[in-house]
Formats: sequence, structure tokens, C-alpha cells
Amino acid sequence: MQMKKLKPQFLFLFIILPFFQVSAQENVTKLSDGIEIKIKKPQQNDAAVLRIQVVSNAILHITASPTTTFDTTKSLMLLDLKPNSTPFEVINSNDTATLSTKNLKATVSIETGEIVFKDRAGKTLLQETKGGGKTITGTTLDGKQSYIVKQSFTSETDEALYGLGQHQNGAFNYKGTKVLLSQYNTEVAIPFLVSSKNYGILWDNNSLTKSIDTQNYDKISTLRLYSATGDKGWLTATYTDKKDPKKVLTRPESYIDYSYIPSLKQLPEGIKLENTLVKWEGSFESDFSGEHQFNLWLSGYTNVYIDDKLVAARWRQGWNATNELIRINLEKGVKHKLKIEWDPLGNESFISFTWSKPKTEAQKNEFAFESEAGQKIDYFFVSGKNIDEVISGYRTLTGKATMMPKWSMGFWQSRERYNTQDEILTTVAEFRKRKIGLDNIVLDWRYWREGQWGSQEFDPARFPDPKGMMKTLHEKYNTNLMISVWAKFYEDTQNYKDLDAKGYILKRNVAENRKDWLGFNNAIYDPYNPDARKEFWKLINKNIYSTGIDAWWMDASEPDIHSNMPPEVRKEMIGNTFLGAAEINYNAFSLMNAKGIYEGQRSVDPNKRIFMLTRSGFAGLQRYAAATWSGDIGSRWEDLKNQIPAGLNFSMSGLPYWTTDIGGFSVETRYEKATGETLEEWRELNARWYQYGVFCPLFRAHGQFPYREIFNIAPEDHPAYKSILNTNRLRYRLMPYIYSLMGQIYQNDYTMMRGLPMDFSSDKKVLNIADQFMFGPAILVNPVTEYKKRSRELYLPNTNGWYNFYTSEFLEGGQSITAKADYDEIPLYVKEGSILPCGPNIEYTSQKSSEPFTIYVYTGKDANFSLYEDENTNYNYEKGKFSNIEFQYNEASKTLTIADRKGSFDGMLKNRVFNIVFIGKNKNATFQLTSNANEGKKVKYNGSKIAVQY
Repeated sequence: MQMKKLKPQFLFLFIILPFFQVSAQENVTKLSDGIEIKIKKPQQNDAAVLRIQVVSNAILHITASPTTTFDTTKSLMLLDLKPNSTPFEVINSNDTATLSTKNLKATVSIETGEIVFKDRAGKTLLQETKGGGKTITGTTLDGKQSYIVKQSFTSETDEALYGLGQHQNGAFNYKGTKVLLSQYNTEVAIPFLVSSKNYGILWDNNSLTKSIDTQNYDKISTLRLYSATGDKGWLTATYTDKKDPKKVLTRPESYIDYSYIPSLKQLPEGIKLENTLVKWEGSFESDFSGEHQFNLWLSGYTNVYIDDKLVAARWRQGWNATNELIRINLEKGVKHKLKIEWDPLGNESFISFTWSKPKTEAQKNEFAFESEAGQKIDYFFVSGKNIDEVISGYRTLTGKATMMPKWSMGFWQSRERYNTQDEILTTVAEFRKRKIGLDNIVLDWRYWREGQWGSQEFDPARFPDPKGMMKTLHEKYNTNLMISVWAKFYEDTQNYKDLDAKGYILKRNVAENRKDWLGFNNAIYDPYNPDARKEFWKLINKNIYSTGIDAWWMDASEPDIHSNMPPEVRKEMIGNTFLGAAEINYNAFSLMNAKGIYEGQRSVDPNKRIFMLTRSGFAGLQRYAAATWSGDIGSRWEDLKNQIPAGLNFSMSGLPYWTTDIGGFSVETRYEKATGETLEEWRELNARWYQYGVFCPLFRAHGQFPYREIFNIAPEDHPAYKSILNTNRLRYRLMPYIYSLMGQIYQNDYTMMRGLPMDFSSDKKVLNIADQFMFGPAILVNPVTEYKKRSRELYLPNTNGWYNFYTSEFLEGGQSITAKADYDEIPLYVKEGSILPCGPNIEYTSQKSSEPFTIYVYTGKDANFSLYEDENTNYNYEKGKFSNIEFQYNEASKTLTIADRKGSFDGMLKNRVFNIVFIGKNKNATFQLTSNANEGKKVKYNGSKIAVQY
């Protein structure tokens, strides 16, 4: 065979190709669990080296360091992950390295460190922005090297982003918005994001973090401002005395920023907010066209008008501001009128008004995480076939959600506050007298003696016999009690002195003589110190748990070290913790606090299920038997509306147990002694909130005056009373369904309160629906959030048909409808192909009844449901003591099969009766709120497989 003479350029390629391969391999080191890559051409403030490590076939761990070594500080949010046993392969090319598992491929540019994540079929799931998107900027904390760390990603145009905790701006899909992850009363920071593309990002950083759009809002002075009289450069600010409207102070102001207590010093001299109405007037122009985002931070009454159109009307109690996101499309160079009216509440009220310019096309399709303190970029890429699998991956990393005691799924009655032992017992007695379902009563703060916050002791004058009170609650009323415990100590208490002597108090607050709203010096303990956590548990165990209480309310666990101070000051007040500067673990206080309680109680009472309710949360909190509520929100219709996406995103962050104050916490003065139309609005607001709250994971009423008990809201013959009573009965009727969902949470990493993209991701119309959700697999919930609204628009997802919950009327999916919403009910629909197990009417979860469970089968498609049961209040389920009974309906054969029971537990009902009710498109049957022992087909079940024909 004759060889052809090679041309010089081809000879050159043959020579250099091996060189490139060797060069690439020199930058790639295979590890036992992945690869390490030395980036060839890092940019300024870029990573020098990165790692991709395999956690499982569906989870990869990405770290990027500014130096050639990696920080090994133990993560607070993660479990101790086992050494990798998942097989993987690595393929190097000229300029990339690709790591592959059974499910995933991650290809990294050796030159820039940019990573692209694909499934095994080659479909791109996510990629870092061009060039790698990594920014690591050096800084110092407490004299030590630290970094501001940022990672940017590209996002597909039709992608939606969820999770990230609980936020009050009304947003559901966070694509293109600014989401600040900073713990605050009503705001919960959880650095876990899930995508409609079925992946998640767990950002392993505990510091204050900006996410999605990480650019800061700008002051409105960066717009072209005009005063009310046309002067360029400012707005006209008018301060009017409420008592003497003739007293008016007018001055030019180019920005609005009274965000926190220190900024109130900018008020005009002599102005007292509690006596003042403030108005800003003028106009503005933007240099950009497109969607402008305005962020209104407010407390008090606030109205915002743009071009004479009311775009925001909010109220919030003076001492706890909130934010409102205003989106509006504007044209470049067009002048727009602006008016902002502010009626502050008290001398400490807050307002700011900032803006963000429209995004470029590239910016619209990017998102990022940026944290103020870290030693490396550190995140996990979690993939799945659906969002449930992604959340399961999150719990693989951070811990399974525990089984809560069954009674926690019943009704919780709370108020701010029951002042005496007698008030507690009298309230519970009234519930039992009226036969209203109740499992739990709550004792809020100030049960201690005056000036003894942190003593962890009852005031004997008001609570003379705590043990006797608990005995009566348990034995006479079958009721549990949750008590409020803060991580806070007054300086004069003996507990403060003892903890301080051991170095367990973060006492900068006391050193600066900062007093709380009652006028006392105070400080918090250091939960980052394991010995301090043990000592804190000893205190509450000795003085509180020993009385027989059942649950812990860990209030103000952000921590609220000094309300209405900016984050910078709050971090200063925390100071250095056991684990370093406050900035490093700023968001993880609630996690460490809960860890101490959980480990403490299990050490002294190992088989009693723990329940905690926290005002703050963080990644990993679910492993410590903790639920979270949405904080001290307002009692307004817009607050009710905003809780829906807040709760959905919290649940989609991987933490399954959440609730809200039914009725809202803080109340406008018009409701305090309401009469006439105002009283009717208050009653309807509560009725509508209950109708939503019954479908939250926890069903709990709480708030300031007026008293929140059903019999204090309205008389028995009032529609509000009747509606609230019906929601209560419905909750207990659904208890077998609800408790089975809890079993699914523990066994299969399920989520009870479900944003529609979790079940209908193929239906693009659901991606932005913020006010509808699934409660478990069967029930579509559609709350009503407007006064006197007797119908509402809603969308029925297109993958299924839907049965009206009340009438069994069948409707096809994929359509928007106007649904009836009478005073006493919100629109509810049951998914075609559902099984809904219901119990008898009971007044508490442990109440025995001879009536059988009713199994409602909504036909039209195949269906299945697993009925879970166990011993309800202990940890024997961890030892395998539980049972599952699988119900399977086959549409083709019109047959319901009740499978062989799997598992057993002490006290299990071995022989039982089920009433089977088939519901079809002919409306032959409907759900019954009142249980009926004779409804449907009666089937005897002894644990062996049985079939029932439709």
C-alpha cells in the first residue's frame, strides 16, 4: 500500500493533538467520588479549582475554591453523607471533562470552569453562564479571610423557579425577581430552589444571600424626578399634622428611605410620625423601556399611584414592615405621575420606595445565588423525573422529615394571649361543651413573672399548678398544650447570669444597653455552641417540660435580637458566635436552636414524638420535627392572598410542615371594637381564612385581639360561625387522608401542600398560578381572598377531569371556569382517578369511634391510595411498627382492590369495615360532611386482599 505524503499542516495536527490531551489530563484529577479540575484560564475573582463529586445517580456536589485547597468546615444544613458508592465514569477531551452517572452528565470546560448538566439522553437541564459564572471576591470578617461568593446560571425562556423559603411579596414563580434570603419576622430563608424543568439547586451557604436576580434595588433618585411643580431632581414631600392640618411642612426629597430605626433620623426636625400624614408627589422618567419593578417597604397605611392609577394599597402594623412588589411596563423618556400617601402607625413606622430597571433579554434568562460570607462556591445539583423526586433528593442531603404526633394534624387554638391557667382550661372546656374539634391549645409569651423573661418559670400567681393544668388537659379534655419559649434572657434573671458565666450568651445587645419593647436589657444564647444548646435544654426541661407540656413554640428564632434594625446592625448585635463571625451563619440560628431541643427531648424522653413550631426556618429543619408558620402577618385580605404562594414556595423548598395565623396576627384598630359593616368584614375574613387554613399542613388559629375562638368571632346562628364549624368538621373527617399523607412524607419524601407544577408540569398554564394548589393527590383547593366575593375564576389542569367536591358534577380539565363561592364554602374539586379515605366525625384525633372509614372512589381513571396507620405519638415507626393498606381502582374493570395489609403495630385494628362509595360522572353519590355508618358498600376486611365491584 502506497503512503501519501502528508501536508505540513496535517503533520502539525498529529503532533499537537496528543499535547492537548495530555495538557487537559494534567488539569483533571479523578477522585474516589468525582473529579477535581484546575481551571486553565481563571478570570479576576474567579475560582482556581473546582470539584464535581457524586452523591447519587441524581445528585452532584459542586464546589469551587479561590485557592488550590478546599475549606473543610462541616456543613450545618447537611447530614453526614456516606462515602460515595455510586459508579461513575470520566471522559476527557481536548478542553472538557465529562463526569457521568446512570442519570446525569456534567461537562466542564477546563479553560473556564463552566459546567453543563444534562440527562443521559443528552438533554440540557441546566448550565452555568458563559465563562463559568463564578465570582469569588475577597473580604475579611473579624480579621479573617472570607469571600463574597456568587454563581450564575442560564435559564430557559419557559422555565419557572420556585422554593427559596417563604416570602410575602405575593410572587409564586420567582423567575426574574429579587429574592433576598435573610431571616426576618414573616420572611423565611431556605437556599433550595426547584425548577419546572425537574431539577433543584441546594446552595450550601448560611450567610445572607441574594438569589435569582442578585442586583440591588436602586434609589428612585436614579430616575429623572420632577417635583409637583415641575422642578427637576426631586419629589415634593409634604408632612401634615393630623391634629392640626394647617401645620404643613414641605420639602424636596430625591429618595424615600425610612427603612429602619436609624433612618428615621432623616425625618424633618420636630416631626413625630404618630401625628403626621406624609405624601410624596411629582413625576418621573426612565431611561429604559420594559417592565420596571418597584419595591415598596412599608408599615402603616400606604397607597401608591402611578399615572393616577392605584397600584398598591397596603397596611401593616407599625413595628413589623413588609414589602410589596409592583411590576409595571413603562416607556423610555415618558413622564409618569407618581403619588405616595403614607399614614404611619406610631413613632416607629417604616417606608422606602426603590426600583429596578428592565432586564435585557440575556438577563431575563439568568438566575444566580450570591452570599456575603463563604470560603468557596458550594452547591448541589439535584435532578429527578418530577419535583417530588427533586425534593426527595433535597431530603437525601438534609434529612428526612419526621412523623409528627397525630394530634398535630388536628385543630390548634391560640391567641395572643391566655393570661392565666383558668383562661386555658375555660377555653378548652367551652370547645368540648360545644363539641367543636380541638387537639391543641397554645400558651403564648409572658406566662412568667414580670421582668423574668428567660426564667423558664411560670408565674405562680397566674399559673398556680402547671402540672395540674396539664393533667386536666390530658385526662379530662384529651387536649395537648404547646408553650412559647424564646432564646432570649433578661439580664437580671439568674439563668442569664449562669449562662453568661459559662460563655453561652451573645451579650453585645446588653453591652450596648439596648432594651426590648417592654424596657428591659436582654440578650440571646448561642445555639451554635453544642454545650450552650445542652444547657438551654436543661433549663426548659427542668422548669417546663417536667410539667407535662406537649410541644414547643420556638418564637422569634430569626433571631429577632432587636426589631426594626437593618441586617448590618443585627449582625453586630449577634457578634461572634461559637462558630465565628455572625455573618457566616446568619440564617441558620433556627436550625441550631431546633437541633438542641430535638436532641434534648429525645435524650430524656426518647419515644415521645417531638413537635416544634418555629417562626423561622432553614434547610435541614425538617429533620428536627419542626414546623414553621408565616410569622406576624397582618389581618387583611391581601395578607390572606399572599399566604398562598408563601406557603406553596415554603413547601416546595423541601420542608413539608407549614401554617399561618388563621385570621392574621396584627389587626387594624377598626376591628378592635368593630360594629356593623366592619364587624361583618372581620367575620367574613376569618371564615375565608379558615376555609383556606383547613387545607394547610397545620390547621391553626392565632392572633392579637379580637379573640380568635370561633365562639368569640360570631354567634352560632351567623354564617361565619357555621362556616368555621364546617371547616373544623371537614378537617377531622379527612383525618385518615391527612395522616396517610404524613406517612407518605416520611416514607416517600412526599409534600402535602402542593403547587400545581408538582402534579401538572406538562400543563404550562399552571406555572404561574399562585392562588390554587393541591392538598395531597386528590383535592384542588381554590381559596377566596376578596370581601363579599361569591364566585372566583379558576383553572382546571388539563391532564384530568374534575369532580365538584360538593355536588360531584364532572368537568373536563384544561379550561378556566367561574366557580360558585358561597359564604360557607370555597371551590373545591377532586381529581378524576382519586381515592379519598375519610373517618367518622370526631372531636380530637385519638377519639375512638365504632363507625367505619368511608372510602370515596372518584372514577374515570385508574386510582390508588395507601392508607397509613401507626401508634400515633411515639417513634416505633422508626422500628417498622406501622401498616399500609393499598387501595387500587382499575377503571377498565370497574374494580377497587384492597390489597394485603403490609406491616403491623401494637393496637392495630386487625378486622374492620370499610364503606366504599363510588363517585362517577352520573353524580350518583357525593361527599358527606357528616359521617354515615350505612353509606356505600359495606366491606369487611381482615388484612387479606379483597375486590369490590363498582
